[in-house]
Amino acid sequence: MHPAIKLRHIRAFLDIAVEGSLSAVARRQGITQPALSRTLAELEELLAVPLFRREKRRLVLSEQGALFRRHASVGLQAFEAGAAALHPGAAGSRIRVGVLPTAATRLFPRVALRFREIAPETVLTIETGPHSYLVDLLREGAIDLMIGRMPVASEMAGLVFAHLYEEEVALVARHDHPLRAEPAARLLPQVPIIVPPDTAIIRRVVDDYLVTFNLAGLSPAFETVALPVGRAILLRSDAVWFISRGVVADEIDRGELCEIATGARFLSGAVGLTRRQGGPAVPGLDLLERLTKETADRDV
Repeated sequence: MHPAIKLRHIRAFLDIAVEGSLSAVARRQGITQPALSRTLAELEELLAVPLFRREKRRLVLSEQGALFRRHASVGLQAFEAGAAALHPGAAGSRIRVGVLPTAATRLFPRVALRFREIAPETVLTIETGPHSYLVDLLREGAIDLMIGRMPVASEMAGLVFAHLYEEEVALVARHDHPLRAEPAARLLPQVPIIVPPDTAIIRRVVDDYLVTFNLAGLSPAFETVALPVGRAILLRSDAVWFISRGVVADEIDRGELCEIATGARFLSGAVGLTRRQGGPAVPGLDLLERLTKETADRDV
């Protein structure tokens, strides 16, 4: 590596890769946009490759930039973990966690509060989003751990998965839905249907389920796994929603939503912890994983 490359170059590059904008990163770092632009230009000159290309008003990683980002993210994380390991009890330590919707509403909040009691000096930085987005962040070293559905086999290279439990994909509606006692095969053609988007890992099993009832041609009214959106639509309409049960478990327990029997055992999948193989040690990560397993064993 060229000896003139500094950490400021790496940090600026990684921030621009996330934001896709010089102005947004300059504001966050408290510097001028021309100064940030010079830093990026210096790095590209020192590496002798273009790291970004401009598409409309955004900066998008080039092929070389995407390759460099994977290594730069892991390298920066290793430096930060090494510095934190010298002062394991010091304030300012953080663990970056990606939480999928299935674990975001019930499991992870309980884990996070328990972790806070034991390790108050460590900040949990929480990312949420589609499955593919969080897997990419994990590979790039932008998060240390992902909690949720198991990645598909084609995504598992370089990753390791620790199983916590099996979770159903439930079909839910408002508690007083007029057709809640109807069999699912008879109910579904009569009401608006909410399904997970294509980016959700549970979408495939929902599509397979609809095929078994010759309902593959049904056009969904909405696509979401977001609890605030899905819940609000259900409570204001006769829509029904295919969603991981963990997302709506509290609403079911409170009687706001009800489950409609699907009669299908294959509407389930593994939930667990996914991390990179051979990643750098992150202080507190083992504790977070242990608390997640204990909470899942006790509460799920």
